Amino acid sequence: MDTHFSDQLRRLEDVQRHLGLPDRVYERLVHPQRSLTVSIPVEMDDGSIRIFTGYRVQYNTARGPAKGGIRYHPDVTLDEVTTFSALMTWKCALVGIPFGGAKGGVRCAVSGLSRKELERLTRRYTYEIGHIIGPQKDVPAPDMYTDEQVMAWIMDTYSMMKGYNVPGVVTGKPGFVGSSRTRKLATARGLVAVFEEMARTLSRGLEELRVSIIGFGKVGAGLAEELHLRGGRVVGCADSQGAVYNPQGLDIPGLKDHKKGTGSVKGFNGGTTLTVEELMAQAADVVVPASVSGQIDRAVAESLSARVIIEGANNPTTGEADQVLKEKGVFVVPDILASAGGVVVSYFEWVQDLQRYFWKDQEVTERLHSIMKNAFRDVYTLHREKGVGMRTAAMMVGVGRVAEAISSRGLFP
Repeated sequence: MDTHFSDQLRRLEDVQRHLGLPDRVYERLVHPQRSLTVSIPVEMDDGSIRIFTGYRVQYNTARGPAKGGIRYHPDVTLDEVTTFSALMTWKCALVGIPFGGAKGGVRCAVSGLSRKELERLTRRYTYEIGHIIGPQKDVPAPDMYTDEQVMAWIMDTYSMMKGYNVPGVVTGKPGFVGSSRTRKLATARGLVAVFEEMARTLSRGLEELRVSIIGFGKVGAGLAEELHLRGGRVVGCADSQGAVYNPQGLDIPGLKDHKKGTGSVKGFNGGTTLTVEELMAQAADVVVPASVSGQIDRAVAESLSARVIIEGANNPTTGEADQVLKEKGVFVVPDILASAGGVVVSYFEWVQDLQRYFWKDQEVTERLHSIMKNAFRDVYTLHREKGVGMRTAAMMVGVGRVAEAISSRGLFP
């Protein structure tokens, strides 16, 4: 078993020491409910047949239909998908939405596929997992290297299988086939709500905090823009190719234009170009890892200057790094809380699809902020009352709610 799911099991063990759940409940929490591995034959543009491997894991559905993204990446593994399905389970429970947790993935390199090959891959993958997904079963969403077009193909394929239109089978779709407003900025806007609550606990204004964001994709760039609009000071940004730093604050609109024109934030003339590792060590009050998992390892944690980490990515901190951060007294807002804005707005989209009635942008944003701020307060209160870290407190809230559902429902047969 690799370290990712091992880390999750260790964190679950830590939570169990605090919650003291009955063995019959705890044992169900450490095992995924359903794990599906599928082979995906795809006709390539040259007429050859290539077999891809795909996964879908439904970790727990005691609180409602499974919910979680689908990623396309050469390094996708069953262990990784299982890890993220567990995180989604606790995340949905933590923010109080009636979903369980799931995750899916296909082992492939999107850059090596034509648009037609990508469509055929997506439609065949949908067919292979089609018997376990659906609006009342499991509702996928975009993730790494998947987008609203991929979701539209999944929705169309599933609808053809059923013989009628089923927009609620996925979320993160294009607007004209049933997406919720603000979906693209959902995670970033959820992070802003968490920022505001975190700043309040520190008795500081948002504009006083120096922020470095590691990752400048949908989440990272969206967060930088949202903070900039609110007067926040983003002093550092990084992507896979490099980083840029300006202690006075970066010109975010200019940086976005630079990234669009060159493909990277490095070389932006409004700051000093650094490596990602160098940026992590620069002066900042808050660091937001907003890209891949495992970004903050032991070495990064030891060199980190920031006193607050807000996890905008899934599982960005290793178990070893967690221990270092704890010893240094770094305040960590964990991923299952900080990055939950995406699944909250996905829930809104699912509700609207079922009702065929769509809300205005302001209504979506206000409801998102309310849910995220309430979730932060729940976790922060437990953190203070029990004297545990924010990650443990968040897990206690999420795991505790799933455990309550399992206990209440009992065991069939």
